[in-house]
Amino acid sequence: MSLPARLLGTNPSIQVSALLSGTLTTPSAKGAFVSTSYQSIATSIVGSGGASYVEFTSIPSTFQHLQIRATGKAINSTAFAKDILLQFNSDNSNNYSRHQITGGRGGTAAGNGANINHIPVGTFNDNAFSSSFFSSFICDIIDYTNTNKYKTVRSITGYDVNNSTYGDTKLFSGAWRNTNQITSIKLFIDDRNIDQSSHFALYGIKGA
Repeated sequence: MSLPARLLGTNPSIQVSALLSGTLTTPSAKGAFVSTSYQSIATSIVGSGGASYVEFTSIPSTFQHLQIRATGKAINSTAFAKDILLQFNSDNSNNYSRHQITGGRGGTAAGNGANINHIPVGTFNDNAFSSSFFSSFICDIIDYTNTNKYKTVRSITGYDVNNSTYGDTKLFSGAWRNTNQITSIKLFIDDRNIDQSSHFALYGIKGA
């Protein structure tokens, strides 16, 4: 008996017919991308003359996490750049902590702080160097509605000034030692203003 006959049996037409009978179904898409995973909540663009701070208020409680995306500059800093600081719910007491890793042309460094009144989440370069250089950061705020634990933050930022002669990338993390739901976020620079055209966007993240 030939090999095809041995594989298909004595009546190949029946075998093939049996294989082809029935219906084909398309498997359901598991873990498919959801286009609404990130939803815009609010945006703020700093106007002429700059601003001492940017604040998002009345944040809805319908998301799992929050994310801030920002790009901008500091006004007339005495340093190359200044950190963007964050406070929740108008709380300026010393119940925040922070951690930081920095790497760039100036080398690498790490640091931390406890019992402070803010969390650094980004760094903006000085507008005195060039009007074309904008810095940026992305900050995630985890489980902002969970009233059973303290709130944690993680962010990444990068900046460059003076045609790459100085610049850094920084990783930040921090905690707000408070179990309240986050309803407002204030962003500011210590002893400096945020320059005009700086852009801040707040997003809500659905799901886990």
